Amino acid sequence: MSTFLVAMQFGVLIFQAALAVPGILLGAFPTVVWVLAVASFALAAWTLWHNRPGNFNIRPMPKASGTLVTTGPYRWIRHPMYTSLLLGTAALVCVSDLFIGSLTWSTLAIVLVLKANTEERWMQDRHTGYAAYMRQSKRFLPWLF
Repeated sequence: MSTFLVAMQFGVLIFQAALAVPGILLGAFPTVVWVLAVASFALAAWTLWHNRPGNFNIRPMPKASGTLVTTGPYRWIRHPMYTSLLLGTAALVCVSDLFIGSLTWSTLAIVLVLKANTEERWMQDRHTGYAAYMRQSKRFLPWLF
């Protein structure tokens, strides 16, 4: 199941990027596109600063040698890289067909929720403090979700 979710995630991202190519080539980017893109990049960079490559896995399965990170963006949200993907994809939606792009973004959101569910089950098995961490943090948006 986890391999399928990763394949779906990348498939949706590639599809949305392809949808956005004509809008990108036109080069007219509303302010909202820049705000979403910068927020996506900044969150990804901040996340990587606190959870270095090698500690996390692109699949929802935690690495055997991985450690639980609760600093930086992880203090408030458990899946900041997923949030970063949603922000970046929203920027791409803004420069593509809004109807199809919204469907694509919604599909990505569903895939990431399913992926997060799977990951959180495995993280609870792997890290004894994960259940307590879940109670004090949100999944994707600080204080909301």
